[in-house]
Amino acid sequence: MADTEKITINLGVVDLGKIDLLVDQGFYTNRTDFIRTAIRTNLDKHESQMNKTITRNNYVVGILAYSASDLQKKVDKGEKMDIHVVGMLTLAKDITPLLARRAINSLKVLGIYRASDEVRQALEHITEFRSI
Repeated sequence: MADTEKITINLGVVDLGKIDLLVDQGFYTNRTDFIRTAIRTNLDKHESQMNKTITRNNYVVGILAYSASDLQKKVDKGEKMDIHVVGMLTLAKDITPLLARRAINSLKVLGIYRASDEVRQALEHITEFRSI
């Protein structure tokens, strides 16, 4: 599984020209290098606030994956899960819509959310998903 995700952005021609100028002058190796550096700089700038929000909202940061057996264990204990992820959530293909509804109380994903279309539909009333 790749640890990067391809995104598309739209930039004004002047901003793009300025990026190309910095690349031409040797400050960055290419446009992607500039954009990655700009993103990391801004993430670092806001790190303290992000960490407070992550703690306050009980987010898991990183890649989280559940299988049907993981969810079934929660159901067997009479528990429902509140899943809050910054990064990526994968609900395995062996998870049925019924099991997902029985095991998951709430679902919030900031990043990438992978699940079958049937499971997504079964959980859409409790799901908050944001992605670029």
